[in-house]
Amino acid sequence: MHLSKRLAAELIGTFWLVFGGCGSAVLAANFAGPVHGLGIGFVGVSLAFGLTVLTMAYAIGHISGCHLNPAVSVGLAVAGRFPAKDVIPYIAAQVVGAVLAAFVLSQIALGKPGFDLVASGFATNGYGEHSPGHYTLAAAFLCEVVMTAFFLFVILGATDTRAPAGFAPIAIGLCLTLIHLVSIPVTNTSVNPARSTGPALFVGGDAIGQLWLFWVAPIIGAVIAGVIYPLVAGKKPESQAVSAASAA
Repeated sequence: MHLSKRLAAELIGTFWLVFGGCGSAVLAANFAGPVHGLGIGFVGVSLAFGLTVLTMAYAIGHISGCHLNPAVSVGLAVAGRFPAKDVIPYIAAQVVGAVLAAFVLSQIALGKPGFDLVASGFATNGYGEHSPGHYTLAAAFLCEVVMTAFFLFVILGATDTRAPAGFAPIAIGLCLTLIHLVSIPVTNTSVNPARSTGPALFVGGDAIGQLWLFWVAPIIGAVIAGVIYPLVAGKKPESQAVSAASAA
């Protein structure tokens, strides 16, 4: 698939992840409506993020690989699953998609009388006083590294040619759901630098000041998984490697 088509797919897919995942947090998590407690809560937000990846994996996985995440692109490159020369273009497309999604989401959210983009937090990630549970910088950093490492480990395992075919999107989507269920109280869950960048640009202030952590920690976690998975999984059987090469 030509690079331009793959980049377009990554932009669209990352837009969907940020719009669907962050949108659920901004618009629906605490919505009371005419019935008290109608909001979906952080469990619903966790599921929303998982569903965005699951649905896009089936929609564009065959086009771009459905990375939707700079850390994923880096981790796959480290593991030898993705050309290093394409990492920067992929990251650029993902960040653009995230920013566009944040812009559209902001326009929808501001349609509610009295909505304050900054005061709402706008689904940004943070540590210290900007952490939902007021977790420290060190705790947030460790959480993001570990969560991203396991996310990449699942991605690498689920997409291995030796894994059951057709189920990778389900495993990856459920993994992202689980990650959010654990880490929303700590950092509001990033594991994705593009997802963090989009909302932060519209909130500004400390959301921008703390953004470095949500680039550095996920990429470190991705590199760890990219190194460890091939060591654990070993080489593919020769017959299977030949078959995979023929299919490609």
